[in-house]
Amino acid sequence: MPGRNRRGGAPRAARQFPRTARVNESLREVLADTLEKVEALDERLGLLTITAVKCDPDLRRAVVYLSSLEEGEAAALGDARVRLQAAISGQLRLKRTPQLRFELDPAVAAGQRVDDILRSIPPPTPDEL
Repeated sequence: MPGRNRRGGAPRAARQFPRTARVNESLREVLADTLEKVEALDERLGLLTITAVKCDPDLRRAVVYLSSLEEGEAAALGDARVRLQAAISGQLRLKRTPQLRFELDPAVAAGQRVDDILRSIPPPTPDEL
C-alpha cells in the first residue's frame, strides 16, 4: 500500500521524530539536570544554559551548545565531562555514551548581532511616521 511502511504500521507521514532528534533531546534533558547539580559543587561554573545537543548518528560524539561559555567555565566543563557522561550512561539506554564537546551556540551570537544592528538604527522622527 502506498504511504504505509513495510511492517504495515502507521503511514510514513505520521512517523515520530527521527531517532537522533529523540536522542538529542534526551541528552539535553539529562545534561541540564546533571549540570545543575555540578554547578552547586564547582564555583567556576556560573549560570549555564544548554540550548541544544547535536549527536552524531553513530552516537560516538555529541556537541553540547551553551548560551554562554567563558574560559573558566570551559575548563570546569572539561573537568566535569566524566561525571556528565556517567550521568548519561546511567539514565539513558544507549549502545554508546557519546564523547561530549562543549561549544558556544552560534545562534545566540547571531541573535546578538541582529539585536545590535537593530539597536543602532535611529528611531523615526515624527515627520517620518
